[in-house]
Formats: sequence, structure tokens, C-alpha cells
Amino acid sequence: MEQTGSRKRKAPAIEGAAEGASSRGSAAAAGEGPQLLPKKQRLLAARRSLVPCLLGRSVGSRGRVGSPGFEGRLRGYAVQKLPELLRERPLALGTLNKVFASQWLSTRQVVCGTKCNTLFVVDVQSGHITRIPLLQDGGPQPARAQPSCGIHAIELNPSKTLLATGGENPNSLAVYKLPTLDPVCLGDHQGHKDWIFAIAWLCDNVAVSGSRDGTVALWRLDPHVVHGSTTWHSDAGLPVYTHIRPRDVDPIPRSSTNPTNRKVRALAFSGKNQELGAVSLDGYFHLWKARSTLSRLLSIKLPYCRENVCLTYCDDLSLYAVGSQAHVSFLDPRQRQQNIRPMSSREGGTGVRSLSFYQHIITVGTGHGSLLFYDVRAQKFLEEKASVILDSSQEPTGRKLRLTCGRGWLNHDNQWMNYFGGMNEFPIALYTHCYNWPEMKLFVAGGPLPAGFHGSYAGLWS
Repeated sequence: MEQTGSRKRKAPAIEGAAEGASSRGSAAAAGEGPQLLPKKQRLLAARRSLVPCLLGRSVGSRGRVGSPGFEGRLRGYAVQKLPELLRERPLALGTLNKVFASQWLSTRQVVCGTKCNTLFVVDVQSGHITRIPLLQDGGPQPARAQPSCGIHAIELNPSKTLLATGGENPNSLAVYKLPTLDPVCLGDHQGHKDWIFAIAWLCDNVAVSGSRDGTVALWRLDPHVVHGSTTWHSDAGLPVYTHIRPRDVDPIPRSSTNPTNRKVRALAFSGKNQELGAVSLDGYFHLWKARSTLSRLLSIKLPYCRENVCLTYCDDLSLYAVGSQAHVSFLDPRQRQQNIRPMSSREGGTGVRSLSFYQHIITVGTGHGSLLFYDVRAQKFLEEKASVILDSSQEPTGRKLRLTCGRGWLNHDNQWMNYFGGMNEFPIALYTHCYNWPEMKLFVAGGPLPAGFHGSYAGLWS
């Protein structure tokens, strides 16, 4: 089975002031008195996002300070209400095979990476797909990975000015400039000897990659190269980029029970503590102090050791969440005894394939084509309501809130016909999902779970 996941990055701040306040203030200052816009103009000026609308009502015009506690409760309310309001719009990806990673670039563009080693940007409104050229290794070619392993990680730096992902050789770290997606550099010297599965940014010019070779590598980018205003081109008109080597490489310690399976599957960074967490396929969670170098602090045996493929971190709760074959485990490295019991996904053993935190709600993408939502503070799943009206006071039905994704596309090749030709439907794995919270949108993507199957799914939930 394919085993990949996406970890969560810190969500952008929610807009908290009503639009139009500054224009009304200018009119009053000019002595014209309050003016009412025609109804049509007022509707056009209104924001479509639920959270800014509610915040505008409660906080008031710019210059007035609302209660931080009230704003926090309002955001928490919106986070809990959003999942039951989401509706799916499928996106066609043609014959691309299995989307493993995704990130929002703008209000309508999402960048994705696939098993067929394709990096592309999809416009979620028009459906148009733009392919991005992959960066090629320079100098003597290292041992090449299997061509079918693909792009497993895409991450944006904190200022959203750089994007890190895999290169044409999936052992190498490629960095692009945003929003132009011009190439900046490629980490192909003295780096990883196997596929890159995970990437995390420590700051705007330092990234860490985790590999199937059992190592994590720290890469420091030259600010002069990153912030240069000129993109150089070769005589053939192709962009020129620098080739870099890691500042530090640290191997995962070998376990006594499974010493050969140290593959690093996922990374998550705590900016508050300046610590980097990782999970490996031998069933361990590892923690480093991450500054100019990596200093390993501890390794913890996980309670569930099968298919630990995704990891995310919650700043609000100072908590790591690890997705495995049938559970999500919660870890606070500073506590000897964990107080939050593991969450069972109960999805027929198809596994947790993607995770993300926002405040106290964790979103779970499963290997059975569904999204689940878990309230960590209440330690229970969000439940379906009898009505989806925002102000409804009806009681929950007691059924777990589950969003089931569409069928996507599956190539009915010989392998599919030989093993599953009699099946009309086949579940897809949701390998990646990412939120655009200001716009209240959720992008979800994946593909068929069996390794040999070729297909894809993508959908915009809003």
C-alpha cells in the first residue's frame, strides 16, 4: 500500500475587521456625514467568508479593539461549525497518478506533487493545470531512486516567499521562489541517498528534510541567492540555479526491534519551542533541538507501530499528533505520562493518511476516502447535526461527522482487471489536504490505496 501523509503547517491569521470602515471614517472626517451605499453595492462589498463577517459584527470598525477572549471563542465556534457546512466540488486532474502533497499558493491556486513525479499548480476555480519544471542534479549523477516514487512533500517557508519540494531526482531538495516559481537552488550534494518523504521550515532560510535513508538533513540557504532580484538564464534560455549541500545530517538511531526500518516518514516543527519532531517506520517518535544544527533530545516508542506515516503539531496545545494504521496518537514530549488517549479512526484498517491541526480540531484524511474531525479538548469526534443551519439548536444525531469524497479517476488497466475487475467502486486514500481558512476552503487530494493502481482524486470543499 502507498504510505504517505502530509503534515500541517500553521494556518494564516483570520481576518478580523469589517471592510468599509476606513471609507466611512474618511467621509465623516470630510464633513459629509454618514452615507449609505445602495443595496447592490453593499452586497458586492460584503465578504463571502463567515469568520470575517462575524468578527466584523462583534469587533466593530477598525480602530476599536475587541476582546481577545471573545475573538478566540468566536474562531473556535467557526472551526467547529465549518466541517458540517462544507460541500464538495470535484476537480479533474486528467491521467496524473496519486497526489501525495499540496499547499495553497493564493486564494485560487494550489500547488501539488504526484507519484508520477509531477509538480503542478491547479486553479481551483477554472480547473486549469500548469506544470512546473523539476530541477535536475548537477555534476556526477548519484544513485537514482526508482522513477515511480514521486513527490511526497511540499512546504512553504513562514513568509510564503519560498517553496521546498523534491527535485527530478526525489533524493534531492528543490527550492523555488514565490510567487514566480523561479528556481533558487537544489540540494543534491552530500545529501540524502534515498527518497525525501518530509520537509519542514525552521525559519525563512533554513529547511529540514527527512528521508527514506534514515536521516534528517538541515539546509541553510544563502540570503544573497534567495533575495536576488535577477533570475539568471543559460544560453538555451533555461533558469540557472545553485547547487547546495546540507549544513548538518543526523541519522535516526537504530531500534533494537526493527534496526533496518528507520525510514523518516514525517516531520513537524514547533516554532515556540524551536524543536523538530519526526516519526519513523520502526515505530518511534524523535525530537531534536533545531537551531543552526540538529541536537537530538529523545526517542519515544509509539503506542501503535504500524504505518506511522503522518505527523502534525498544534501550537495552541503544544501537542504532536501521529497517524498510524488505525489510530491517531497524541504526544507532549514534556510529559512523562500522556493525558490524551489515542483516537481510533475505525476505518477498516485502511489507515490515517493525512493530518492537520487548527486550534483544538484535528482533521483526519483516511485511506477509505473520508474526512473525520476530532475535538482534542473534548476527546471525541464532531457529530452530525439534524440540520446544517448555522444557528440551529438541534441536538447532534450521535453519528460521527464524516465527509465522503467522490470516486476520482482510476485507470482500468490489466492489473485492476485481474484483481478487482468485478468491483464498480474502489475507495481512494486521501494522502493530502490543506485549508485556506480566510476563504473557508479545504483542498483534498489523493488516489487509490494499492501501490500498483494508477489513479487520482482532487476536490475543493467550500
